[in-house]
Amino acid sequence: MSEQQTGRLYGVGLGPGDPSLMTVRAVEVIAEADVIAYHSARHGRSIARSIAERHLRPDHIEERLVYPVTTESTDHPGGYRGAMEEFYADAAARLAAHLDAGRTVAVLAEGDPLFYGSYMHMHKRLADRYPTEVVPGVTSVSAAAARLGAPLVEGEEVLTVLPGTLPEEELTARLATADAAAVMKLGRTFPAVRRALERSGRLADARYVERATMNAERTAPLAEVDPESVPYFSMAVLPSRVDAPRGESGVGEVVVIGLGPAGPLWLTPEARGELAAADDLVGYTTYLDRVPVRPGQRRHSSDNKVEAVRAEFALDLARRGRRVAVVSSGDPGVFAMATAVLEAACEDPYREVPVRIVPGMTAAHAAAARVGAPLGHDYAVISLSDRLKPWEVIAERLRATAAADLVLALYNPGSRSRVWQVGKARELLLEHRAPDTPVVLGRDIGGPGERVRIVRLADLDPAQVDMRTIILVGSSQTRTARRGDGTEVVWTPRRYPET
Repeated sequence: MSEQQTGRLYGVGLGPGDPSLMTVRAVEVIAEADVIAYHSARHGRSIARSIAERHLRPDHIEERLVYPVTTESTDHPGGYRGAMEEFYADAAARLAAHLDAGRTVAVLAEGDPLFYGSYMHMHKRLADRYPTEVVPGVTSVSAAAARLGAPLVEGEEVLTVLPGTLPEEELTARLATADAAAVMKLGRTFPAVRRALERSGRLADARYVERATMNAERTAPLAEVDPESVPYFSMAVLPSRVDAPRGESGVGEVVVIGLGPAGPLWLTPEARGELAAADDLVGYTTYLDRVPVRPGQRRHSSDNKVEAVRAEFALDLARRGRRVAVVSSGDPGVFAMATAVLEAACEDPYREVPVRIVPGMTAAHAAAARVGAPLGHDYAVISLSDRLKPWEVIAERLRATAAADLVLALYNPGSRSRVWQVGKARELLLEHRAPDTPVVLGRDIGGPGERVRIVRLADLDPAQVDMRTIILVGSSQTRTARRGDGTEVVWTPRRYPET
C-alpha cells in the first residue's frame, strides 16, 4: 500500500487540563481527524477526552485504549511490564488498522505528547510506518509554575524534572543538587518525595500543585499537605532560587565542602546541594573560582596560606546567622580546611556554631583511578610540605612507611619555594624499595592540564613535579602491565605473599 493511501497519525497535546489552553493546531487536528483515540483506566473515564470533549463530533470514531492495570497487581505471566507491553502492542495494532484503511488518527494526550505521556508508546510503534505529526502542548510543569506565580528558572539555572517513582535515595540526591525542580507522579509516592525533600534540605522551599488549571486545582506549601489527600495528577515544585531570601536567619552554620580534584564532574550531589544552599562562600581564590556564581550569594576569597584566618572569618559569619560554605580542593579532611575550621570551632567564641564536613574525591584516589588500582592494598598518605612540620618528622615517616612496604601517596611535593624535597624523598625510599618500583605522577587530574605518567622510582625527576602533582609510589608488590590497547596499567594485588 502506498504512503498516499494510508491515514495520518497525530499525537495531540491538549495542555494541562483547562480546555482553553489547547493550541489552535490541536483543535484543527481534532476537527480533521476521522478517529479519536485516548487512554483511560478501567473505570472508563478519560481526562484527555474530557479536555477535548467540546471539539468531538458525533461522527468521530472513538478508540478507547483501556489500561489493563494501573497500580494494582496483575496475573500476567510477564508481570506489570509484560501486561503493559502487550497492551501497547494491541493498541498500536488497533490504530494501525485505521491508518491502513486511510483514516486519520488523532491520539489525545494530556500536557505534551512526548513529556511523560502515553502517546509516546504509540509513536514508537507507528511513526516509522505512517506519516506522523506531533502537536506540542502546554506541560503540567509550565502550568504549575504559572499557577504558583513564581519564576521556575532564571538566568543560568537548570530545571530538573523527576518522576516521584524514583527510589527515595535517588530523589534525595537529585533534589539536593537541583537549582529548580518539578517532581511529578505523586499520589502514593508523596510520602517518599516529602522525605526526600526534607533530607535534601529543600522542604521549606517546596510548593505543592494539584490539578493545575483544572476545576479542582489546589496549591499549598508542600510541608502542609496531608499525604492521604494527594492524587496522581499533582506535583512538587522547587521554584527559582534567584530571588529566594538568604542569610541573617538566626540559624547559621559552617559546612566545609570537598570540591574534588577538578571540575563539576568530580563534585558529589551532596556537595552541589550545599554549595547551592549557602549564603556565603569562603575559600582560597583558585578553588572558589571553580564554584558557579549564584545570585544572592556572597563570595569571600583569600590567599592559600591563611587557613586559620579564613576559618575564623567563616565562623564569625555563621554566628551572625549566615549559612557558610568553606570550600577545599579534594577532600576537606585531607591536608585541607576541615582541620582549620574544627580547631577554631572548638575554642571560644565558636563552640556553639554548628559545623559539618562534606567529603570529596581525593587527589590520591583520582590519580589512582587514572592508571588502575595502585592503592589496591594498604597505603599511607604523607605530605612533603615542611611548612607546618619539620622535615625530620617527614623523613622519619617516609622511612617507616617504606620499611613497612606500604604504597605511598605523597601530597604537596613541591612548589616554587620548595624544590629539594622530592629528590630527598626519592633517596630515602630507595633505601627500602627497588629502583624499578612503579611511581605514578598525576598532575591536574580532571583539569585541562591533566597529565599522568608512570616512571621508575630511580627515574623520578624532581623537575617534573610541582604543587599540582600527586605522587603514588608502589610497594614491592605493585605491578605494571601493558594491555592490548596499548595502555599501561598499575595495580597492587590485594593478596600479600606469606613470609
